[in-house]
Amino acid sequence: MTASAKRLATFPGVFDPITNGHLDVIRRAAGLYDEVVVAVGDNPDKDSFLSQQDRVKLVKQVIADLPNVRVATYKGLTINFATEQKATVIIRGIRDSMDLQEEVQMAEVNRTAGGVETVFLPTSAAHAFLSSGLIRQIARGGGDVSRMVPPQALAFIAAASQKA
Repeated sequence: MTASAKRLATFPGVFDPITNGHLDVIRRAAGLYDEVVVAVGDNPDKDSFLSQQDRVKLVKQVIADLPNVRVATYKGLTINFATEQKATVIIRGIRDSMDLQEEVQMAEVNRTAGGVETVFLPTSAAHAFLSSGLIRQIARGGGDVSRMVPPQALAFIAAASQKA
């Protein structure tokens, strides 16, 4: 990479819904790279809480104050998306040692298969307990998730909870 080459990172995930932990990683990545693409994936094998369209709208609202961050959708392999975007790295947030164990294996596959490195950003301690799955479970049960997600997410979650 030349000194003038753009450092583009992609942060892939399902973001169903986006959490404060995700936002923490996005903000920190935005400070490290020239451009960050938040890649909102679609997993047809999972019954989504929020539609991919709603997840994209929500992420766009949440990152509106970050000029070097944009949102894109993808299907299929993350490595294919990363290479299409000409990403220099894939960002992965790590909450604990279990995340790390799983992510190291995927990082090696992505590096071997596509030549794209993975950078791990440990989630801030205040958000290390968060997961989208846990938030969905609490929301479906009528619990308060307001301290776990960006404020913009609350209306999306409320609407999805009523459908569930």
